[in-house]
Amino acid sequence: MYSYVYQKDQLITPTKALFLGMLCTVWLLTGLIGHDPWKPDEAYSFGLVYHILQSGDWLVPTLAGDDFLEKPPLFYWTAAIFAKLSASFLPLHDGARLASGFYMALTLAFTAAAGRELFGKSAGWASVIILMGSLGLLVRAHLMVTDLALLTGCAMMIYGFALSERRPVLAGLILGTGLGIGFMSKGFVEPIFFLLISASLLFFSAWRTRTFAITLGVALLSALPWLTIWPSLLYLRSPQLFAEWAWQLNIGKVVDYARHGDHSDTFYYLTLLPWFAWPAAPLAIWAVWEARKKLSQSSEFQLLLVTFGVMLITLSLSPRINDLCALPMLLPLSLLATAALFTMRRGAANALDWFGIMTFALLAIFLWWGWTGLLVDSPSHITQLLKDYRPGFEPVFQQNQFFMAVFVTVLWMVLVWRVGRSIRRSVINWATGVTLLWVLAVTLWMPWLDNTKSYRSMVVSFKQALPKHYICVSGEGVGEAQRAMLQYFAEVTVRELPRKECDLKLIQSSGTSGYSENQKDWKKIWEGGRSGDKGERFSLYQRKKN
Repeated sequence: MYSYVYQKDQLITPTKALFLGMLCTVWLLTGLIGHDPWKPDEAYSFGLVYHILQSGDWLVPTLAGDDFLEKPPLFYWTAAIFAKLSASFLPLHDGARLASGFYMALTLAFTAAAGRELFGKSAGWASVIILMGSLGLLVRAHLMVTDLALLTGCAMMIYGFALSERRPVLAGLILGTGLGIGFMSKGFVEPIFFLLISASLLFFSAWRTRTFAITLGVALLSALPWLTIWPSLLYLRSPQLFAEWAWQLNIGKVVDYARHGDHSDTFYYLTLLPWFAWPAAPLAIWAVWEARKKLSQSSEFQLLLVTFGVMLITLSLSPRINDLCALPMLLPLSLLATAALFTMRRGAANALDWFGIMTFALLAIFLWWGWTGLLVDSPSHITQLLKDYRPGFEPVFQQNQFFMAVFVTVLWMVLVWRVGRSIRRSVINWATGVTLLWVLAVTLWMPWLDNTKSYRSMVVSFKQALPKHYICVSGEGVGEAQRAMLQYFAEVTVRELPRKECDLKLIQSSGTSGYSENQKDWKKIWEGGRSGDKGERFSLYQRKKN
């Protein structure tokens, strides 16, 4: 396809390919295991996986005994399979999180393929490195969230569009499969992307071709099983559940938001992307500026600009607006940024390189300094702030993690010192710096992070307060993540709505609001929360006997 570029197309050497492969592997695998499900998204996601593992019901997503039909269950299926396969050597939640690594590996592979198809053979590695270096992806790429499967589907979709001119049938198969994966992960989001992108590309003559029509036809046929089998089975199980999923939680929710919703966050992504997509966003802007006079003839830029525009507008007008939902936009931005490596001025590349080196060096020093201060109980101000944020946290020296952190830090310094300055190496150094920070966070700071994000200690305290004999526990204001972790760590099912027959009631409050029900019928037998979290307080009440 690459009509605009790129006479500088050179294959990387085997040594560089090995280094880049090792960098991707370290970035991909670090942080997938070794910590509890984190609040809020990981906790409720694992709750849905845990239901599959416990009940064997793979059809209806269920959270702590209640149907949870907001999203189709493909990611939860995948996580349950990984958890089962690794159950002999990993905790269930760590095994389930391997699904995130699986989908991210697919995302990187199809992003590389799209880069090669759009901009030449040497662009594949660059697109992956830029995507890995995006600040918004770093932590989120290692969480147990369905958005990563959607990201895979979107990467396959973009590659399918890019491949359509050269191999339309294969492109249609990949595009349709990606469309199906996205649908079975997050519902109607990717089908909307597909329809709007396909329609918008037809405004350009380069896309009004027979091969593109064949690609779209094959894509629709390939996507048909993904789009119909699970919804049909759900309808056969319960027409009411199907209606709840299709209308109440998806189509109807969008319609109601369009008519009566609060649109104050419509421009949220425009304020988020400058840092969330750094350094892809400024590089993408530069690439488009350099190609501005050739956009009408550059089918690769048309595809990526249309894709980004459709994603931005669609996501900005959706009822759910948050950081996780912005992940698909990183794909077209990273691919656009790849083109900048062929046109960027050496001075600007060197400035980006030095900015990255200084930034990551300072942040690495901060991480080492803060960890050392906690370990030796330093009287410094930063140590006191960290201790105040997590009262009761006791740091423990972990030898293996310490030596790994030392090794990676020294390796990063050697790489920065030995690798010369160039346009392409600036993004490699950036991705290497991002990986350094992630490795330091996972090795040195994982106990602190786990204490910050996990519900384990709170649930253990709750379980110890339970009476030996009780009928059931009803909930009031208890969130999805909290109910999931209560079921996993304490084997207690707290239903979403209060139940009159239950003699125990768990109340979740903001810490300032009190319990409004008539207190004469209930007595408080426990109160607690996560250490240092003043925004969530839990109270357990027992019905008084007459």
